[in-house]
Amino acid sequence: MSEFSDLMEILPQFPTRHVPSEAMFRIFDSAAAQATCEMNEGGPWPFGPFGEIVIPYFSFGNVDIYDLVCLNELIIYAYYHVNRGRYRRFVDFGANVGMHSIVASRCGFEVRSFEPDPVHFGQLIENLVHNEVKAVSFEAAVSVTSGVSEFVRVCDNTTSSHLAGAKANPYGPLERFPVRVEAAGQHLAWADLAKIDIEGHEAHLLTNLAYATWRRCDAIIEVGSPENAEAIFEHFEDSPCNLFSQKIGWRRVMALDDMPTSHRDGSLFLTAKEEMPWPR
Repeated sequence: MSEFSDLMEILPQFPTRHVPSEAMFRIFDSAAAQATCEMNEGGPWPFGPFGEIVIPYFSFGNVDIYDLVCLNELIIYAYYHVNRGRYRRFVDFGANVGMHSIVASRCGFEVRSFEPDPVHFGQLIENLVHNEVKAVSFEAAVSVTSGVSEFVRVCDNTTSSHLAGAKANPYGPLERFPVRVEAAGQHLAWADLAKIDIEGHEAHLLTNLAYATWRRCDAIIEVGSPENAEAIFEHFEDSPCNLFSQKIGWRRVMALDDMPTSHRDGSLFLTAKEEMPWPR
């Protein structure tokens, strides 16, 4: 499927055009949607430079497996690929059913995957086996400290499920049950790249970790709300760390308005580096 190969080649060359509100993003998005329409529901998926990926169809309620290959996700995959010689160890916080873990493994990274929902975790393990990924997998959420916490499964969209308290007004039918929680710090100390998609808990985690955590580990983060955006911005404003936002073409965050406030704005990049390492 040449469309994914073309996108993986083109996207790293134009990081300033990754802004979701701009016309070029819509052109890229149309190409991604066309490529997705041609994917075989039963797999395997020919996935550009990552080779064939085996992902059985999976529904999360109102969304499904194809949402894991939308343009914002493809931009992150492209970042992994173009930096495959820069990083060695990848930690996937909020691994869902494993797309990021699989792609990161195909880039040659050692992988640790974390997913608290037992249904998602079962599919994650199956997908890792199908794709011969030797990730170390944890059926656990992540936070500042280890323990057990209440988990809220949002039945109409299980990609939105979260630790209790992380979201103010979860919608639709809910299920609540305890899950194991792992302290994130020890795994970030092992990694040099992290993907953090923990559904509203990101501000609590990031603002309670030492700045030194990011001395050798970069992170790509989904920010889930304006409140979380403000907390993260204020925490890092006068720190030795830098924030770069997809919302503004991966330029350095200088004001609160530069911060993403939901997945629709794209991702946030956290690093001690002076710039985000896209190719020039």
